[in-house]
Amino acid sequence: MSAAAAGEARVTLYSRPGCHLCEAAREVVQRVCDDLGESFTEVDVDSSTDLLEAYGEQVPVTLVDGRRHDFWRVDERRLRAALA
Repeated sequence: MSAAAAGEARVTLYSRPGCHLCEAAREVVQRVCDDLGESFTEVDVDSSTDLLEAYGEQVPVTLVDGRRHDFWRVDERRLRAALA
């Protein structure tokens, strides 16, 4: 069963509070997901030592369907294509 069929978000945004790049990425992800009828989940990398170790230097990081898609910046065209 796909993530969409299971009601799970296809996009995950790893971010941290106070990060200006994360705010810009969130705007792009929100806009694209709203336009395409998708959902996303946001995870604070500072909430876990493992997440901080994995993503701390690259936030924001986006995953689509569980695979790394972008980091530092979200390219709207690429995200739309990945979700199409």
